[in-house]
Amino acid sequence: MKPFTRADRVGGLIQKALSDILHRRIKDPRLEGTTITGVRMSPDLKLARIYFTTSGDQARKEAAIEGYNHALGYVKRILARRLGLRYMPDLRFFYDESFDYGSHMDKMLKSVKTNDEPNHTPFEK
Repeated sequence: MKPFTRADRVGGLIQKALSDILHRRIKDPRLEGTTITGVRMSPDLKLARIYFTTSGDQARKEAAIEGYNHALGYVKRILARRLGLRYMPDLRFFYDESFDYGSHMDKMLKSVKTNDEPNHTPFEK
């Protein structure tokens, strides 16, 4: 079995090119501070699910999704020229909640650690 499928390779190319486009060509203030965290392609390469993260509250996340959807036609046109694929997949943007979940779990672990420290006594023989 091959270590990477064609969908994985195309997803990686889209992620790299899209990150470059966002940082160099798009000046939408709603997209400032956003980072593309991953691209998952459908097996038939017709749909690209693009995951991003941004700092801020829920309103900032929704504004970023609106910004991505507003720039969708431009982004798709530039990607099609750069990648040279026979068929340009549809692009869908989703907020990546894994970083928020990881941050939440980190806070939970730290709170357990600080709450448990005063009760912890060293083991004596």
